[in-house]
Amino acid sequence: MASEKILSQKQMVIDEIKERTQNAVSVVLFDYRGLTDSESKELRIKLRKSGSDYKIYKNTLMTRAFNDLGIDLSEGLTGPSAFAYSDDQVAPIKILSEFAKEHPALVLKVGIVDGEKADQAKLAEYATLPSREQLLTMLAGGMIGIVKDLSICLDLYSQQKEEN
Repeated sequence: MASEKILSQKQMVIDEIKERTQNAVSVVLFDYRGLTDSESKELRIKLRKSGSDYKIYKNTLMTRAFNDLGIDLSEGLTGPSAFAYSDDQVAPIKILSEFAKEHPALVLKVGIVDGEKADQAKLAEYATLPSREQLLTMLAGGMIGIVKDLSICLDLYSQQKEEN
């Protein structure tokens, strides 16, 4: 039987996982085996630039934390798993997917986005979405087009009224 000190340390880690899961908008579990130290550091830097991060926990502790939260991610907790989290829905997914293209050792397993479970196919779908900035740019471009068309219509209407 484990000592009281070890059990309290494990409970602290479980509480940390639960807190990060509850405070994050997206959580992704991925396999990091095969990444070198420099590649892991590069990945961490890319994730932090987007306001994301990752941490490696024991699968048993993650399983207990997820079970306490009523989340079933057991299929993603086979083999070594890293835990990426963020306040952005797609930022960590996009970064991990792009990184996985350059480093095939990294494999996305499963995730939670806005409280919904996302399998590998869903994560791949999220990875193709444009970023928030790109979506805002597309929206602004569409709105400028509408304003431009309106100004042309008003100009033509005013010219027509002047002729009459």
